[in-house]
Amino acid sequence: MELGCYGGRSSVGAHKNEDAALLWYDPAGAWEWAMIIDAHYSAQSAALILQTVAAEEAVIRDLLAQPVADAFAGLQNYLVSMFSAASFRIQCAQVHGEASCLIVARKDNFVWWFAVGDCVAYVFHPTYARLGEYALNQRRFYEWIGHINTFDLPVPCFTSGVRQLRPGLSIILLATDGLLECGTRPFEDSSALYETFATAASTVQGSIDLALWRVHEEQGRDSATVIAWENDCTTPSQV
Repeated sequence: MELGCYGGRSSVGAHKNEDAALLWYDPAGAWEWAMIIDAHYSAQSAALILQTVAAEEAVIRDLLAQPVADAFAGLQNYLVSMFSAASFRIQCAQVHGEASCLIVARKDNFVWWFAVGDCVAYVFHPTYARLGEYALNQRRFYEWIGHINTFDLPVPCFTSGVRQLRPGLSIILLATDGLLECGTRPFEDSSALYETFATAASTVQGSIDLALWRVHEEQGRDSATVIAWENDCTTPSQV
């Protein structure tokens, strides 16, 4: 798993970084977990979400150790319960600002996501790319966790889903909106982002560096955070 962070170009007014990231993985390779957060107005909401989720690491690892048919359903139920808890919502009401939050987990040859707001997850694979399919989720605006909080609603708004990975090598990628909303917005075209990562000569970290350098060249003012990793579905445990 690789992490890339860009704080924004100071020459065009960047002066703060309100993104956050959390990466966990199973040393035996059974699963990966990634979370990115993009806060607004202050970093307080990002810090609260990060601290709350990090405190539950042992429970989340136990859930991911379950059979895949149970793991993802258990994760979603646990996260909704955690974010809906009165104690968490009281803390949210006390912070300045709110945040988008995206969580992605891979287990066996399946990938699951849970999204509030406008961060984006992708699965890059040649088969999907030929059909013009790149993103797992659609960006949702006016959804947040924080002072304005979707989990205060009678029915919280979020998106989640599961995708089966195709045989062969896939790249799983998460990004905050700073990767997309810069200059001429080249990476709003998902195929352009795919091509950046599909170059055979480039490593995942090298591709992240190229993407963030393009953000810099495009006068990116907002911070941009990217998590990406490869998964090969040809290994015996995943066929």
